[in-house]
Amino acid sequence: MKLTIEENSIDIKELKAKLEAKFPNYKMASPYSYMLYAAKSKTIGCSVLIRKKSLIINGCFPSMKATLIFNLCFVLLGILIPLIIYFVSFHGKMKAVEKEVGEFIKQEYRLV
Repeated sequence: MKLTIEENSIDIKELKAKLEAKFPNYKMASPYSYMLYAAKSKTIGCSVLIRKKSLIINGCFPSMKATLIFNLCFVLLGILIPLIIYFVSFHGKMKAVEKEVGEFIKQEYRLV
């Protein structure tokens, strides 16, 4: 999900504080000054990438460990089996978290 914003109008620390207040059961992490991870569980979450004129919100694995395990499954099992597992088990939940966080950001910052 891509949201258009005014140039440099969102501060990551302020956004992190608002998300922590709205979603107390989510774990927030900010590894970089332009990226924020919202983790609902160890395998379900989303990333919020802050650019000059836009926000990009994507459902993803919230930790490097989960991402590496998923990529290792691709190497060991081929492409088809891990993709089926991903779409059945993770994709819908990641999209739900992405939509939930995106809708909150739209309402909080009054974005179109």
